[in-house]
Amino acid sequence: MGKTKKVARYFFFVMGGLVLVAGLAAGTIYLYQDKIIQLFITEANKHIKTKVAVEKIDVSLWEKFPQVAISLQNVEITEAVPGSTAPLAKLKNIHSTFSLWDLVWGEYRIREIYLEEGEVHVKVLSNGEVNYLFYQSADTAQTGKLSFDLQGITLRKVHVLYVDAPLQQRYDVQAHLMKAALTLEEPLVNIKLKGNARVNTIRLAGNEYLKQKELTLGSQLSVDAERKHVALQPSELRVGKAQYQFGGTIDYANKTHLDLALEGKNTDVQSLVALLPRQATQSFAQYQSQGDVYFKGTVTGEASHKKSPAIQVSFGCRQASFFHPEYQEKLEQVSFTGRFSNGTLRNSQTSVVELRNIKGQLRGKPFSGEFVYANFLNPDVQAKLKADLDVAHVFGLFPVKEVKNGSGRALVDFSFAGNLRAFKANPRGAGISTSGEVQLQNVSLLFSQHPLPFKGVQGTFQVRRNDVAISDLKGTIGETDFLVNGFLKNALGYLFLDNQRLRVEADFKTRYLNLDQLLAASTTAPPVKRPSGKVDAYGYALNMPAHLELDINAAVTSLKFRRFKAKQLHGNVRLQNQVISSPNIAMQVVGGRFQVQGSVDARQPLIKINSTANIQDIKVDSLFYAFEDFGQAFITQRHLHGTLTARIESELFFDHHLNAREDLMQAEINTTLRDGQLLNWAPLQKMSTFISRGELANLRFSEIKNNFYIQDRTIYIPEMEIKSSTSRFNNITLSGMHTFDQQMDYKLKIPLSGATKAKRDKDERFGVIATTATASPNLFLTIKGREGNFKVAYDQERVKAKIAADLKTEKQELKELFQGKKKEEKKAVKPTTEYFDF
Repeated sequence: MGKTKKVARYFFFVMGGLVLVAGLAAGTIYLYQDKIIQLFITEANKHIKTKVAVEKIDVSLWEKFPQVAISLQNVEITEAVPGSTAPLAKLKNIHSTFSLWDLVWGEYRIREIYLEEGEVHVKVLSNGEVNYLFYQSADTAQTGKLSFDLQGITLRKVHVLYVDAPLQQRYDVQAHLMKAALTLEEPLVNIKLKGNARVNTIRLAGNEYLKQKELTLGSQLSVDAERKHVALQPSELRVGKAQYQFGGTIDYANKTHLDLALEGKNTDVQSLVALLPRQATQSFAQYQSQGDVYFKGTVTGEASHKKSPAIQVSFGCRQASFFHPEYQEKLEQVSFTGRFSNGTLRNSQTSVVELRNIKGQLRGKPFSGEFVYANFLNPDVQAKLKADLDVAHVFGLFPVKEVKNGSGRALVDFSFAGNLRAFKANPRGAGISTSGEVQLQNVSLLFSQHPLPFKGVQGTFQVRRNDVAISDLKGTIGETDFLVNGFLKNALGYLFLDNQRLRVEADFKTRYLNLDQLLAASTTAPPVKRPSGKVDAYGYALNMPAHLELDINAAVTSLKFRRFKAKQLHGNVRLQNQVISSPNIAMQVVGGRFQVQGSVDARQPLIKINSTANIQDIKVDSLFYAFEDFGQAFITQRHLHGTLTARIESELFFDHHLNAREDLMQAEINTTLRDGQLLNWAPLQKMSTFISRGELANLRFSEIKNNFYIQDRTIYIPEMEIKSSTSRFNNITLSGMHTFDQQMDYKLKIPLSGATKAKRDKDERFGVIATTATASPNLFLTIKGREGNFKVAYDQERVKAKIAADLKTEKQELKELFQGKKKEEKKAVKPTTEYFDF
């Protein structure tokens, strides 16, 4: 118990002593802080030759305890360029520290400097001047009570940007926490550097390195100021997960000369990718490796605004595997040797990356090849690939966003050699050499933008320079089968370059073409509501690629589009500048022959279709059925029978989802309908007041000829005669119009031969209606209204016109009679026509 009390007593004495010392130190600092600040400013002014703006200076015991800190807040240092006001540095805090014992002796030695929360912009101007020489040696020795004896510099949350205009170099680094410990062993200054930072970018002569990489550095170096020599001891640099050992020397007596070596430690593919230029490795940046991956490199030679050092990196792997962390597929048993060099001129123009003797397996199937990428400013590329590939595994390892999944087998033997700039300028140029062959065996593909898979695809693609020959390419798309032979002109340019045209010249054959499925653009396309009320699962879309040209000879055994079905389709289809055209397409359809020529212009927001079509001996009821009664219910395939021959010249407009712009539609239709029947047509049924319903239910006619016109959403029907086989309807006359909103206005003239015998007249109670054997009364009617709500009425205007004409004729006859002229004998006297109203 007594022992415990003694320990507690000692503890309180120590704590009390510390508090007393701290209190004395704080009191001393408070008493002498103005003097310390003045000494600091005086000494700093001896060494700093540019403007420095400081918001506040104070002395603190607690900021960097146990050191005493002279703290400068919101500091801005102007760059050391004559006449410039641009900042070299902007920092929230600069702390200069000295020991507590310096307070006792009255002499203050600044041993450490802390730079916190800010940015430093270091420049080498195009004329060779630098902006960072703001510090200068004092004219006299440091004999005052405050001096600089630096033993450490710390950077915390400082953004450092170094730009060297003559060398075309840019270093952009965010220092999280970097510490440099300094010791002096005359004539050497030893520096121990440790910390972590993020490299935003390092750009050397147009090439970008270490972009957005986190690094950790542990290094030791000795600086001999007299010899102007830096010796870099074996050090370690960690970039992401990659580790490197490096060392060497830097001489800067006259010109900067580098002799550095770098070697990977516990390396993988990321160790290689981190060091090489980004444009050469960005496609592989996410891939990882397992197995024996090695590399080492050197940097030697002069580094100045006129010269760059030589960079040599050799790398490779043995029995390694490569994979993407998000996918399950692997390249296994991979071996290759590679190197990177900036070449004889030590710049991007002579830089080269080589991968030689590439060998490996993908799911047990072998591949081999080579790859050379030379001259980063004007790249020359050599590539060879020979592989037996499983398509599913290829897309598993190298995913393509346009392809959801695939399967099957592809045998590839391909080589390419040429200059990429020349290839972009002229893919068909003589300096480009390509050859090879790709064989597809039972390949299936499902694309992201189309709901139908390609299945059972097999055939051969032969590459010759920039073109591809297609041999017996066959497969299915949904229910549609295809067989293609032909050429893809400028195929490589179209695949690998922007704004390149692809021309397809081919023979296309299919036994069954299902346009309902092929025009289904995607699962996100708006649904299509048919006139019948049924809603299709997929909408339609017609979008012509701007850079695609087609010249296709098509042979289709059977075709289906909604209800429309055709057989033996043959013709030529061309596509150029988003315009589809055809000189002639012919097919057998609904019992007859259909031929069409015209164009489809998809360059504007509205698709324009100009066509001339010829229809020969087509069953009209089948035609109405195939085209779903043309979107109306007034006269349908149940009402009209016969054989149709027609010529149609039309100008139609659609949006890109194939919705018609009816207000812009125009057409002229020259038709002949033979051996026709009009069955149970509602307007005729309403005339049963005069004619028996049985006769009206089946009106037969031998022939109808007329020209129809479509404009402003209206079908115009000029006056035409319907020659009926029924005696009392031997010549029915019809004219009128019918809008796309199903508003109708028809005019009928019906000869009623024997009509008074067929029906008892309503005025018969007043006496017998006088008729003759030659009398042929006419009935003038109008049909107006909508499909389900129309009215058959007496046509008063036409009746008035007829009466006026008859009166004029009788007046002339009476005049001639009174003048004594003998009336000409006629075989039959035609009485005044009777007009019936109901």
